[in-house]
Amino acid sequence: MTSATKPHPWKRAILCGVSYKKRKYELKGTINDVKHMKELLICTFGFLEENILVLTEEEKDEHRSPTRKNILDAFQWLIGDCRPGYSLVFFFSGHGLRHPESGGDELDGFDESICPVDFTTEGVILDNEINSAIVRPLANGVTLHALVDSCHSGTVLDLPYVYDIKKGQWVDNRPPSGAYKGTNGGRAICLSACADEEMAADTSALYGKAMSGAMTSSFIRAIREKPVVTYKQLLKAMQDVVDEANKSNCLNSAILSRFFHAKMSQVIFFPSW
Repeated sequence: MTSATKPHPWKRAILCGVSYKKRKYELKGTINDVKHMKELLICTFGFLEENILVLTEEEKDEHRSPTRKNILDAFQWLIGDCRPGYSLVFFFSGHGLRHPESGGDELDGFDESICPVDFTTEGVILDNEINSAIVRPLANGVTLHALVDSCHSGTVLDLPYVYDIKKGQWVDNRPPSGAYKGTNGGRAICLSACADEEMAADTSALYGKAMSGAMTSSFIRAIREKPVVTYKQLLKAMQDVVDEANKSNCLNSAILSRFFHAKMSQVIFFPSW
């Protein structure tokens, strides 16, 4: 993972933050996550602002609301007309769910999903759909980095391999059905907030006093401290951020502290192509 100070027109990003305003399951940190990620992409990685598509409930354009249709349309924009050398980013901060499946595509018998703002009426976006939309079309020379800060997000891109940080080894995640989930020659990498069976969290412990996603905050701090880093070093740096917060008692909730310990030492997955 490298930084770039010169803006690059061959870089595109979708930044999607869903807060589910005025609902009992409203999230407080997702808009902040998007703002912080946008700043990071522009200032550290050389993305042009016009090549960053922001989908939040704060956008005035109805086509920029994080609805199911708009997210799926954004996927097509992200992938469209890509050529070798293109660098793509998909960032999602919001709710995620699990769903029993019977097609033999999941080792654990469950599909994972992300929840658009209208998921109660229009439905979720399943891992199969995400894989088909932004993983399978990736051509040779095109790289996708996905960061998904939501519950049950471990294998939400359905990539064929995951990295177990505790064991320090790759784990085969190919579906029992034999369905191909890889790319068309490109490279797809996903950093997820937690394992498929676990919950993610918002916190104010890692990014000043503002609420934000725990994974997003640790990722941004780690990158800002060392922009040129390997993936393994990045995961270690993110864990160091959380360890530091634990030692200084910034994670003042016992439940949140236990969540961080479990997530960072056991179940951060880093699927590859």
